[in-house]
Amino acid sequence: MTEILPAPVPELSPNTIAYETVPLVKPTGFREYDARWLFKNEINLLGVQALGQGLGTLIREFGVAPRIVVGHDFREYSLSIKQALTVGLMTAGVEVNDIGLALSPVAYFAQFDLDVPCVAMVTASHNENGWTGVKMGAARPLTFGPDEMSRLKEIVLSGAYKSFDGGAYKAVPGMRERYIDDLVTGVKIDRKLKVIAACGNGTAGAYAPETLERLGVEVAPMDADLDFTFPKYNPNPEDLEMLHAMRDAVKEHGADVAFGFDGDGDRCGVVDDEGEEIFADKIGVMLARDLSSVNENAKFVVDVKSTGLFATDPVLIENGAETTYWKTGHSYIKRKSHDMDALAGFEKSGHFFFRGDVGRGYDDGLVAAIAILRMLARNPAEKLSDMRKALPRTWQSPTMSPKCADEVKYDVVARVVKEIERRAAAGEPIINQKIRDVVTVNGVRVTAADGTWGLVRASSNKPELVVVVESPTSEEAMRAMFAELDEILSAHPEVGAYNQKI
Repeated sequence: MTEILPAPVPELSPNTIAYETVPLVKPTGFREYDARWLFKNEINLLGVQALGQGLGTLIREFGVAPRIVVGHDFREYSLSIKQALTVGLMTAGVEVNDIGLALSPVAYFAQFDLDVPCVAMVTASHNENGWTGVKMGAARPLTFGPDEMSRLKEIVLSGAYKSFDGGAYKAVPGMRERYIDDLVTGVKIDRKLKVIAACGNGTAGAYAPETLERLGVEVAPMDADLDFTFPKYNPNPEDLEMLHAMRDAVKEHGADVAFGFDGDGDRCGVVDDEGEEIFADKIGVMLARDLSSVNENAKFVVDVKSTGLFATDPVLIENGAETTYWKTGHSYIKRKSHDMDALAGFEKSGHFFFRGDVGRGYDDGLVAAIAILRMLARNPAEKLSDMRKALPRTWQSPTMSPKCADEVKYDVVARVVKEIERRAAAGEPIINQKIRDVVTVNGVRVTAADGTWGLVRASSNKPELVVVVESPTSEEAMRAMFAELDEILSAHPEVGAYNQKI
C-alpha cells in the first residue's frame, strides 16, 4: 500500500494551497515524553493526521495490538485535532476507541477499563491557548519516553508512516461516569471537611466537584465552568496566580483545603486551611510520611526539582523509607516508580503517581486529592497546616521559567552544566561555601555545604528553562543561590525574561 500523505515540512505559510495539501510538522514539537505545538503555526491538521499515521505505524513496530484509546481536552480546536489524529491512526490500521471529552487520567483509566493497550490523549495540559499536543503510550500505565518519541519523530518527519487494513472507529459513551464511579467506590471521608475545587475553567470542572462531593466532603467549586478562553488564568496549579486565587477562596469560605487542577487534570496543587500554598513536593513529604507509617520499607521516587527533605526528613528516616531522585517529567517518574516497585512518585509540578492499593501507577490529580483527604481523615486531630508546620523548615522558590527557544535550550543547559562542573572540580565555592555535590541526571542540581541547592534544566514541554532553589538554613541563602545561578544564566544571551522571580 502507499501512504496517503507526503512527508511533512517544517514551515508553511497559512492561507496558501500548500498549507491545505501538505503536512506541517515543526520538528521541535516532539518533546522528551510527549508532543506540543502551536496549532496552525507549527502544525496543521494534515500534520496531525501524519502524526496519527506515524503513531499507528510505531504501534505496529512494537508488536502491540493495534487498539488505542483517544480523548481530548476542552479547547476550541482540540476536537478537530483529535479527529485528524483519528484519521491517521485508522489509516495505519488501528482500532480507535474514542472516549470524547476527557482528562488525561480518564484516558489512562480507559486503557484498563476497556482492556486497550495504547493511548493518545489530545491535550496541551496547562499551556496557553494556541498550544496543542498529544500524550501517548503503548504499555499501560506507562507513557512514551525519549526512545519512543525519537522513533516517532523519525517516522513522521521522514514520511515513513505506512497504511494498513483493519482501521476502525468506536465511540465509547459514559467513560466520565465510569471513571468517577471507580474513584469513589469504597472511599468515604468520615471527617467533616470543606474543600475548594479549583479548576481554572479547564476540563477538570466536568469531573472534580462531583467526584469530591461523592466522597462526603463539602465542596465549593471555583472556576468550574468550562471555558477554553481561560478568562482568569491558565489552569496551572504551579503558577502563583492560580495558587493566590485558591488562597483567597480558602479564606473566603473557611475551607480546610483547596485543590487546584491543571488543564488536563493529571496534576494537583494544594493550599492549606491557613491559606498557605504548599508546593507539591512538600505535600509529597507529608504523604510519604503517612504512607510509610503503614507500609514498611516504602520506596518513593521524586524529581530533581523536589525538596531535599525526602533525603533528610527524620520521620521518613525513622520509618525506613527510601527515596530516589530522578529526572523531571511525568513519563520518567512513572516509569522509574514502576521499575523500582515504588509505592508512589512525586513531582514538584504536582504530578502524583500512586501504585498498589492507592492507584494504578499513572498521574491523576483527583487520585492525589483523594489521598490527601484520606490522610486528613486518618489524622482527625490535625489540620493540613499542622502537618505543614511539622515538617522541618526550608525556604523554597516556586518554579521559575526564563524564556529560551526550543532549538537552543538544551545547548544552553549543557553549557551551564559544564560551568558548574568546572567550578566544582576547581574547588571554587558557591554562595561562599564549598560545593557539596553536583547531580547531572537532568540538567544540573548543585548543592552547597549547608544543603542549599539550585537547579537549572530545560523545560520538556515549552520553550523555557526551569530554575528552582531551596535552602534548609535561611531565606538569604536561598536568594543567594538564585542570584548566582541567575548570574551564570545571564552570560547566555539566548536566555530571556522569567515568568516570575523570587
